[in-house]
Amino acid sequence: AVDLVESGGGSVQAGGSLRLSCVASDLPYSKYCMGWLRQAPGKEREGVAIIDTTGITTYADSVKGRFTISKDNAKNTLYLQMPSLRPEDTAMYYCAVDTRYEGTCPGGLNDMEYWGKGTLVTIYS
Repeated sequence: AVDLVESGGGSVQAGGSLRLSCVASDLPYSKYCMGWLRQAPGKEREGVAIIDTTGITTYADSVKGRFTISKDNAKNTLYLQMPSLRPEDTAMYYCAVDTRYEGTCPGGLNDMEYWGKGTLVTIYS
């Protein structure tokens, strides 16, 4: 099992920003596809953004052009920068990793292997 710990969630007004972070001990970020998922109340979990080991990123249409995923391999930390937040971004956000493949993200946004317990993001208007 993989232990992923998210932080940075909170309650902010629409238009505001948050930066989520994810740390995993004993997991070399440089080897695997990493990403963020989210689950809004009453909805299914969905992929938000993924990044492979070369830095290639993929985003859900709903956040493309707004959110930015990045990682610091030296600190083993994954980030999700979220500016211009909207009420529909309200969800539990989960850090995710896919250790089945080294390097790439063949499964795409919605086929990650493990995820953490999540951090709650609430956007009010």
